[in-house]
Amino acid sequence: MKTERSYPRYTVTPKAAAALTRGHPWVYDAEILSIEGTAENGGLVDIVGKKGQYLGTGFLSEQSKIRVRLISRNANDRFDEAFWRRKLQWAWDYRKAVLAPEDLDACRILFGEADAFPGLTVDKFHDLLSVQVLSVGMEKIKGMLLPMLAEILRQDGQTVRGIYERNDVALRDKEGLPQYKGWFPLPGEAVPETPVTEITENGVRYLVDVENGQKTGFFLDQKYNRRTVGRLAKGRTVLDCFTHTGSFALNAALGGAAHVTAVDVSEAAVEMARANAERNGLTARMDFLCENVFDLLPQLEKEPVKYDFIILDPPAFTKSRKTVRNALSGYKEINYRAMRLLPRGGYLATCSCSHFATEDKFLAMLADAAHDAGVQLRQIEARQQCCDHPILWGVEETNYLKFYLFQVV
Repeated sequence: MKTERSYPRYTVTPKAAAALTRGHPWVYDAEILSIEGTAENGGLVDIVGKKGQYLGTGFLSEQSKIRVRLISRNANDRFDEAFWRRKLQWAWDYRKAVLAPEDLDACRILFGEADAFPGLTVDKFHDLLSVQVLSVGMEKIKGMLLPMLAEILRQDGQTVRGIYERNDVALRDKEGLPQYKGWFPLPGEAVPETPVTEITENGVRYLVDVENGQKTGFFLDQKYNRRTVGRLAKGRTVLDCFTHTGSFALNAALGGAAHVTAVDVSEAAVEMARANAERNGLTARMDFLCENVFDLLPQLEKEPVKYDFIILDPPAFTKSRKTVRNALSGYKEINYRAMRLLPRGGYLATCSCSHFATEDKFLAMLADAAHDAGVQLRQIEARQQCCDHPILWGVEETNYLKFYLFQVV
């Protein structure tokens, strides 16, 4: 169907049309066959197939290989303030539907393409919103979107003390956007005094620094996976590797673990985890090590202390297809070592947060590690990211977190 609107028309290859029809929202620069009309960078364009069929409307990004990001597949949409307010309200209503009320204190409100806000992430940390803008189209309209989102939340009884932009990421370079971080000025409101707030997740309290914390300030996607670990940890001796802020370790301790050792290579992360343990009154059953996990696990095989629950939550070992093989080698090493360290009947929680390390590849790696370690795995649960990070079918980039719980038998 041909749209009556006056946006420039970009005709794309049959391959691109097929991908869009299957649900993917991106058009790459090499997939554009012809252009009718002139669009400004960050402006809207209509995407059509070779026969003129309407495929969607999206933001143009002149400097990125991802040349157009769709925001709508409805030829009758009008992209005014009412359109964007409706989409923001849908996103917030979805979080209220899928999360328990107490889990709204800290949650992801906008997850980029999964919410049809391509290149825009908004996390809610109690009374602060932490924002990353990674596309030029969202950059152009953030002055409308962010005050509107604050208004929607406030009308629903939520407190919004301020909005902080974490635009200090290299992906902005590909869009021709500068890197920076700082407060987003809400009209008529003073800038907050501090970028630090306190959140409660699964009954655990954390200080979150939206200015200096990793990514947007805190990793929210493992919320319910941490809760599952806490339930399984009761009475067990737990080793939490790559602990970062101590979130898995704290859930285990709060869940009644006999003892928890939290490990990270970063001294700053270890200090943060220790401070969070003190904040929650859990230090009596916890200790903290600043060690490289790859070095520590082989050493622990020679130590008298035995763990019956090991948690592996490493950072993304790969952020591109080119390094997947090396990443899988790293995943195999730590999982193999953990399997050797655990006694028969012990428990293993293991995960990957890279969508390039696909589920099939991750499972094959685990099978190889178990074979080499001489153990058999009994699967308890297979989980993914929390539901406030929804997986949009047809958009593989939104399906990134693999989380498995096993018993070693």
